[in-house]
Amino acid sequence: MNKPPIHPYIILFIGVLSISTSAIFVKLAGDAPSSIIAFYRLALAVLIMSPYVLWKHFDEIKQVPKKDWILAVFSGIFLAFHFILWFESLNYTSVASSVVLVALQPVFAFVGTYIFFKERFAVGAVLSLVITITGSVIIGWGDFQISGMALFGDVLAIAGAMMVTGYFLLGQNLRQRLSLMTYTFIAYGMAAVTLLIYNLALQESFSGYNGNQWLIFLFLAIIPTFFGHSLFNWTLRWVSTSTISMAVLLEPIGASLLAYWILSEVITWTQWLGGAIVIFGLMMFIFSTTKKVKPRLTHATRK
Repeated sequence: MNKPPIHPYIILFIGVLSISTSAIFVKLAGDAPSSIIAFYRLALAVLIMSPYVLWKHFDEIKQVPKKDWILAVFSGIFLAFHFILWFESLNYTSVASSVVLVALQPVFAFVGTYIFFKERFAVGAVLSLVITITGSVIIGWGDFQISGMALFGDVLAIAGAMMVTGYFLLGQNLRQRLSLMTYTFIAYGMAAVTLLIYNLALQESFSGYNGNQWLIFLFLAIIPTFFGHSLFNWTLRWVSTSTISMAVLLEPIGASLLAYWILSEVITWTQWLGGAIVIFGLMMFIFSTTKKVKPRLTHATRK
């Protein structure tokens, strides 16, 4: 194996920092509707990807069977509603609570694989489920003390985690037959189409946003998507997927620190405690499932 031009852990750090900006950009988008933010993030990402994908993978795209197109459509729908729910949660609850609760996705994914693929639970995985649920309850209880709307935001974030689980379970199936770039391009494209229809149905405006908001839409398409997702995939040549999964767990910490510095969001003691418990539970989950199932590049792809 060739020596990497840059140490992989440096790239991992850049990737974690990049995905940590996602929630911050959404908050900075101000009064732009969540569904519009999600649409432009994915539509611009697809637009940026198009020249390379159509040049390198056009023949593969033409040969995708009808069944896989149908699965890809549903995958895109799940991804679209993940972004709608998660971005909307940030209108009600803090970055710290929202990002930590969305980070529960690997747990939902493991439950999904148990239900649909009959994968067995290890004792450590069951224990980690209990721990992460406990941490989530602490966060929700603390946010409810602040306001009922903050708790509503927490519920939206958890629903967003469930939606992205559907996206990844379908993607797990499709990636057995499609290359990463082809699958990502189709799924992002289907999600953008879903969001287009959703916004048209709600009669949301696609224009009238200021220059800063357009820059945020573009930054969302580039920084967390490509500098997070793409760089994590680059490191796969030199580090294990379990190492990347562990690195991605630093996202709630990075996002919370950025929210404190940029948005002046104060993290409550229940968010600190609940968040620490959730992250610890997720670490246990990764350790306990690494030998039983191949860890998935979950958060990196979502962000």
